[in-house]
Amino acid sequence: MATKKAASTSKKSTAKKAAAKKQTSTKVTTVKAVESRPVAAAEATQNKTFKLNIGRRPLIAALIAEFIGTFIFAAAVVAGQGQPILVFFALAGVVLTIGLLSGAYVNPALTIAAWVTRRIGAWRAVGYIVAQVLGAMLAFVVLNAYMSNTAASPEQLYSAGAELFKAATLPEGKQWLVLMSEVLGTAIFGFAVAAATREIKERTAAAFTVGLGLYLGLMIAGSAAALISASAILNPAVAVALQVNFGNAWSWAVYALGSILGAVIGFALYDLLRSNSKETA
Repeated sequence: MATKKAASTSKKSTAKKAAAKKQTSTKVTTVKAVESRPVAAAEATQNKTFKLNIGRRPLIAALIAEFIGTFIFAAAVVAGQGQPILVFFALAGVVLTIGLLSGAYVNPALTIAAWVTRRIGAWRAVGYIVAQVLGAMLAFVVLNAYMSNTAASPEQLYSAGAELFKAATLPEGKQWLVLMSEVLGTAIFGFAVAAATREIKERTAAAFTVGLGLYLGLMIAGSAAALISASAILNPAVAVALQVNFGNAWSWAVYALGSILGAVIGFALYDLLRSNSKETA
């Protein structure tokens, strides 16, 4: 009997200890859960904020990319003195570099054409144009700063110093001919860009298509403009870096409105032909 009582007493004490341990662990778990709630809430808030910031970054990244891309391209055009083959490689390199970030328009005329054909939105287009013009202006400022600080050679002491490459002055009475060459060249360029943005998925092929489009546009328009001692630029932002005097109404008409009109024609023509080919297929 004593043995049974001792056994029952030990069982009861063991059960009480187990219950006490269970209760203690439950309390600890509850305390830990309560303590972890603020931490989890803070982490959730941080994650939410991070996601919101990421959601806003693509447009900012695109604007910065357009600024940098236009700076590089405008500087390359000025440094390469507008040679079409050098411009071709410069634009292809810029497209490969920033194409995934912004589309690498680096040209207000192409940006407006992309907006007209509903490739990009209105606010993005406005931001791109501002970034492109600022990038081209910075390219001119930087190159001009280096040029103004070059040491003059003995031959230059009594002559005009070295100057940056710039666009030729519009010939008097022949401005409309330069306007037509600008429209034609930018239309060819815009047609190639429209094809690259709609059809070509491989980045290298798209970059070289865009570069070749500009090369062909500059070859045709530039050759025509050179016959009357003028320049073909096909890019209003680069025209700023090439020191075009936009205080003149004809300069606005030729290098701004002319290139915009040509780019819109090129984009719209490609989209029209593309839609008709799909309907007949």
